[in-house]
Amino acid sequence: MKILLAVDGSECGDAAVRQVASSPWPGGCEVRVISAMEPPALMAMPETWGPPADYYDMLEKAAEGRARQAVDRASRDLQAAGGALRVTAEVIRGLPKEAILQEAERWGADLIVLGSHGYRGIKRLWLGSVSQAVAANAHCSVLIVRRPDLEPQPA
Repeated sequence: MKILLAVDGSECGDAAVRQVASSPWPGGCEVRVISAMEPPALMAMPETWGPPADYYDMLEKAAEGRARQAVDRASRDLQAAGGALRVTAEVIRGLPKEAILQEAERWGADLIVLGSHGYRGIKRLWLGSVSQAVAANAHCSVLIVRRPDLEPQPA
C-alpha cells in the first residue's frame, strides 16, 4: 500500500502524522511524506518603491525551509513510532490543492492522508479548504484527520 502523507508543519498536520504512526498498516507499506511549498506571489511595484532585489528569493527560501522542517519532523516521528513503514520525504512546489493531487497521481498513491484546519464560515471561504479540494478530486481514498480539540462538542 502506498500512503501519501501531506504535512504543512501545523498542529493539524501533526495530527495526521500521529494517525499514520499509530495505525496498524499491513506489512510493506510505503509512506511518502510531502509538503507543498507555494511559490511567493509576484507583485508589480513602481520602480521608486519596491522590495529589495533578493526579496522573492528570500521568501522562497523561507517557505522551502518551513516545508523541509515539516517533512523532516514527520519522517522522524514516523520512524520513531517503529513498525514496518518505509518512509520517504520530499518538498514539492505548487499550490497545495493541486500539488498534493498531482503527486498522488504521479506516485500512484492508494491513500492520501492530511490534516484539516477546521476553518468555518468566512475564513474557509477566504482561505479555501485544501482537504476538501483533495477529497473531492483525488483518484484514490482520502483520510482527513482533525485535531481532537476541533471536534464539535456535545451541547
